[in-house]
Amino acid sequence: MSYQEAKAQYQLLGIDTDAVIAKMKEIPVSLHCWQGDDVTGFDHDGPLTGGIQTTGNYPGKATTPEQLMQDIEKASKLVPGKVKLNIHACYAIFEEGQHVDRDKLEPKHFEKWVQFAKERGMGIDFNPTFFSHDKVKDGLTLSSPDEETRKFWIEHGKACIRISEYFAKETGMPCVMNIWIGDGFKDIPGDRMGPRMRYKDSIEQILSEPFDRNLVKPCVESKVFGIGVEAYTAGSAEFTLTFAATHEGCLPLMDNGHYHPTEVVSDKIPALLCYYPEIALHITRGIRWDSDHAVLFDDETREMAKEIVRCDAIDRVYMALDFFDASINRIAAWVVGFRSWQKALLYAMCSPNEAMKKLQDENKLTELMVMQEQMKLYPFGEIWAEYCRQCGTVAGMEWFREVEQYEKDVLLKR
Repeated sequence: MSYQEAKAQYQLLGIDTDAVIAKMKEIPVSLHCWQGDDVTGFDHDGPLTGGIQTTGNYPGKATTPEQLMQDIEKASKLVPGKVKLNIHACYAIFEEGQHVDRDKLEPKHFEKWVQFAKERGMGIDFNPTFFSHDKVKDGLTLSSPDEETRKFWIEHGKACIRISEYFAKETGMPCVMNIWIGDGFKDIPGDRMGPRMRYKDSIEQILSEPFDRNLVKPCVESKVFGIGVEAYTAGSAEFTLTFAATHEGCLPLMDNGHYHPTEVVSDKIPALLCYYPEIALHITRGIRWDSDHAVLFDDETREMAKEIVRCDAIDRVYMALDFFDASINRIAAWVVGFRSWQKALLYAMCSPNEAMKKLQDENKLTELMVMQEQMKLYPFGEIWAEYCRQCGTVAGMEWFREVEQYEKDVLLKR
């Protein structure tokens, strides 16, 4: 079947696939740098800590800023759509003899990232790094009862606010700055409220740093548990949602791997959009726990995209990928994940959403179910192929041949 034939079928449902493709090209999705080096970063030599774990030892891991940028460049050329860059504070790039600790970071330590992004028309999102550091005291940062520890991490957060504004001014795109900490306890705590009150105060101090709210979009991200903090996390869903709701300009950020396995973020998206002008997402694929597998075109990925589209919220949701798999080719992981989310968005935009809403409101639930099932057989593949063609990339597996060649020419020689 040709694209024109598929287009005609969708037109019978009132869907203009040409308009959908044009809209898709303008939706930015953040590609996370930490998939390329297993969340190691460049500001420390120690192990990965703070409730995060990367498994696998696939060859070719990036170990320098130049290698990481080279890999990001390769991945971004193999995907359709508008790529935005997402980096952690631990990816600061220091000239020899100019290393500073995280509380003293400045925009100049990220100038090479800005140059990289501007040359490719990318915006930049940012994340303070509250893990993998010797000033994580007893597993705690912003919730620590030790005031010296807490002050260090508050100053780090303030520095990241300033850097985020620098990114936004340089790239001309808002910077989403996400606050996530792994603070918690392995076993039943004796005080649940105290750490959260300290965490609340810490975030408030960070957000007291002056910034342009049109340029910087601060977020707070929740997590139900982590490795070594199975019993309690200070930044629970209830805590972060309430903090964002009661602090103007602060967004809630949901990571769909950060909830109980029976919870789904697709159901939470429309609930939050009833109250928040904007929200943010970290899109991943957890299996039984927050295991950060590469995103696939699976049921929950499609459902999350459907809810964003159905709620007419494409311009209200900041979308970013967040996974790190060291057991497979890291370039391929990026490409599969990004293309899967692009497929999910395109699929959602090619659905007769208004017609299905009408069937639900009229209690025609049998017909709704029939339509939902029938849509699974529509020629979506032809729409995807046309979208990829217009973006200058391939629709099928041919891109993987390039990754295999890149592995031979570049990755295996590291």
